[in-house]
Amino acid sequence: MIVAGAALTTGAGSAGAAPQPSAPAAQTPHPTTDPSAEPTATADPVDEEFCNDAVRAAIDSGDAEAVVVAAGGGDAFREGVVSGAANGCIALNHPAWAWVVVNKQRPLEPIDYAPETVSPALYSPIGATMTQAAADALDELATAVDAAGQGQIGLFSGYRDYSSQATAHDSLVAQMGEDAAEQTSARPGYSEHQLGLAADLVSCEGQSCGTIYDFGSTSQGQWVDENAWKYGFIVRYGEHGTETTGYESEPWHLRYVGVELATAYVNGGYETYEDFWGLDPATEYAS
Repeated sequence: MIVAGAALTTGAGSAGAAPQPSAPAAQTPHPTTDPSAEPTATADPVDEEFCNDAVRAAIDSGDAEAVVVAAGGGDAFREGVVSGAANGCIALNHPAWAWVVVNKQRPLEPIDYAPETVSPALYSPIGATMTQAAADALDELATAVDAAGQGQIGLFSGYRDYSSQATAHDSLVAQMGEDAAEQTSARPGYSEHQLGLAADLVSCEGQSCGTIYDFGSTSQGQWVDENAWKYGFIVRYGEHGTETTGYESEPWHLRYVGVELATAYVNGGYETYEDFWGLDPATEYAS
């Protein structure tokens, strides 16, 4: 998502005070065998064929990619979720798993979720961080871009906490008006950046970088668009997805989902992450 320049660092000023979480920051959720921040009861019996011992052992390990592999790979995992076979052990709303879905209809649970993050090795003008798995994958992607002779990429923005997202969103609303701003900036608690799984990329030469708006037309951006899935990323807001996501095209915004799911996403020809999971469009906020 776009961030205003003043909101690139935590605590940056804005025209108005940034809204704060309505409750104290919750303890970071960890993956468990019941991977739902607020488990949803179901009258259906657990499908032991999908939620088998191998899948449950992978869940216990906390390794999202291992869970998908244990389920039979990206296509089989997706089918299990879409069909409901995975309901007894998998949920799309737990923010600690790489497959989580966050959009205008699906806020983070809890709303002020804060993951543990690390700094990737690639250059970031603001010292951005991501979750360990996403950071490692992004470093692999950056190395591959350079090795392919396409130049260097930098991480313009990664993890943003609730307060920083509030500041960024408020700043853009003040500049553009609410309707225009919300086509390119998420409200706090509704941003993938708060997951630590989203990366806004720029093309760089050393520590001299372009802007996010230029990225899609650069050789780096075009290579990333074609190859990011090999490293576990999808372009979350594509050229043809606005009527489903409610956001304009953002070729710079990558979302880490893991190699298995990213491969299934690309091979299936999906335009949006919502379509991939069989979810309704999320162009407007629920409230």
